[in-house]
Amino acid sequence: MPSLKDLRIRINSVRSTQKITAAMKMVAASRLRRAQEQTEAARPYADRMERLCGALAKSLEHFEAAPRLLTGTGKEETHLLIVATSDRGLCGAFNSSIVRAARARIRELQTAGKTVKILCVGRKGRLQLRREYSGLIVDSMEEISKRRLRFQDAEGVAERVLALFEKGEFDVATVIYNRFASAILQVVTLRQIIPFPAPEEEKAADTQGAVYEYEPEEEELLGELLPQNLSTQVYRSLLENAASEQGARMTAMDNATRNAGELIDKLTLHYNRTRQAYITKELIEIVSGAEAL
Repeated sequence: MPSLKDLRIRINSVRSTQKITAAMKMVAASRLRRAQEQTEAARPYADRMERLCGALAKSLEHFEAAPRLLTGTGKEETHLLIVATSDRGLCGAFNSSIVRAARARIRELQTAGKTVKILCVGRKGRLQLRREYSGLIVDSMEEISKRRLRFQDAEGVAERVLALFEKGEFDVATVIYNRFASAILQVVTLRQIIPFPAPEEEKAADTQGAVYEYEPEEEELLGELLPQNLSTQVYRSLLENAASEQGARMTAMDNATRNAGELIDKLTLHYNRTRQAYITKELIEIVSGAEAL
């Protein structure tokens, strides 16, 4: 049985932990609000860019001079998985859910006889994937969003992906991230960014049958538009991930704070019962001694 001193030390230790988790919850809640505002502001533009490039890909799929970034290489043998996770932990199952989806996708592609390469964006994803797939990791990028995610940060990731594509390192690129739904719900999403997939029928309703006239020439215009869209889609994915990370961390710290409170109540009850037992024992010894006299 632990002594009263041991119980007091443990209660104080749990109280200190509770203060830390409560402070982290407040910080995450503050950052979540800003990250959510950024994400919601970027969604309409990213959706429209995705629809436009998807419609162009569908209309130019039989055009021989169409850019490879739009139509692809014509093969699907080598896949690049961009696994976007966080650089820090203490955010519940946020990172593990992304890595779990990445592992499932890797096994699925390898079973189909495809070659898989991994680009890790975030330290936690690299640390988990290197245990099993260290030979597939071609690069790792960390500290992308130290405090506030900027478009320039996403451009750096997009430029690295584009450089690999121009070298012929892969045929299809897919980014795996958590889409922000709410503070307690993050949805693991796989989004293909190279080549740009043709839009679904319901999403393409407003562009169906549209005729595009290019000014200046097609090659010059698409040469600027397609890399910009790639950066936009990467930026959108990282924003969704950043908001999801803060939501997951806020929820995890809230649960940790409540669990610490419950543990403090149990330890305090145990402490009081132990203390009462010691007092009762001493009283019995005093009474027994008095009667013996």
